[in-house]
Amino acid sequence: MRFRSLIIVLTFRRWLAACLVFFCLPLAVADSSSITEAEGYSCMGVDYSRKETENLALQDAKRKAVEFSSSHIESTTVMENFALKQDLVEAFARADVKVIDIITANWQDTDQGDCYTIRIQAEVVPAKERIERVNPDILLADPSAPLTVKLWVSNESPSEGDGLKAYLLGNKPFFGRLVYKDAGGTQYQVLPNPYRSDVYFQGGVIYEVPGGNDRFDLTITPPFGEEQLTLYASTAPLGDLDSTNLGPVLEIQTAPEEVARKTRGLKIKARPQGGSDSSAAPSDAPLVSEFAESMVALTTSPAN
Repeated sequence: MRFRSLIIVLTFRRWLAACLVFFCLPLAVADSSSITEAEGYSCMGVDYSRKETENLALQDAKRKAVEFSSSHIESTTVMENFALKQDLVEAFARADVKVIDIITANWQDTDQGDCYTIRIQAEVVPAKERIERVNPDILLADPSAPLTVKLWVSNESPSEGDGLKAYLLGNKPFFGRLVYKDAGGTQYQVLPNPYRSDVYFQGGVIYEVPGGNDRFDLTITPPFGEEQLTLYASTAPLGDLDSTNLGPVLEIQTAPEEVARKTRGLKIKARPQGGSDSSAAPSDAPLVSEFAESMVALTTSPAN
């Protein structure tokens, strides 16, 4: 069966010289952020309408999300360069907050009057003017820095029938998802797929997809034009997408504008006390997951 623009063919792949590719081809650096849950609270009193009270509670939840994320960055980043660390902390302290999901929202009659509580899952996006001061190559070499990944491909201008390989590198362990969008707008999930479910990558290692032990190829087919490959990466398992199993490939059924949001709907949960990870946060601490997204643009064309 043929698929539009990108097909996955069952076979074993040959190993390419990943290090040569790393030094010779342009790299896409990830946009980093963090994802957490936070609860906001506000009461009407005599000064606010119901709508104003709901907005105040939402702003309270967003403020707490920023506090959780900046505290997480400050406590987990142990870089020796003090100025660099301060730029990172400041970037998250002045962050923008995007609501991924409203987990709960309800009104209650309390001693303080009618009060509103809202709990959100939020993405905390560091302030651009601050984060741009930080050299991403420095972050990529430091596992104590916020999650940073790079994505690149073997050929950014492939022709019909050409094989394609993706290369992934992170500064710390991460869960990853690769999504390919063809010229017609159809999106395919390259990883995970029916022939490779393992999407946990170690930090400091260049990964090739498909790799030497994988049983699939990536091959360019029609339609042709401007296409893109996106890597979503997180320190927590990524949110689920709706997809149709077309054999060796998954065609994403989730609406294109919802893919990024649902992917960010991370499965954040506390680890049991006494678990194998001694660095895990206490059970009563806010849970923060680090997130990164990186995209490579490709231009595909018919065979000569």
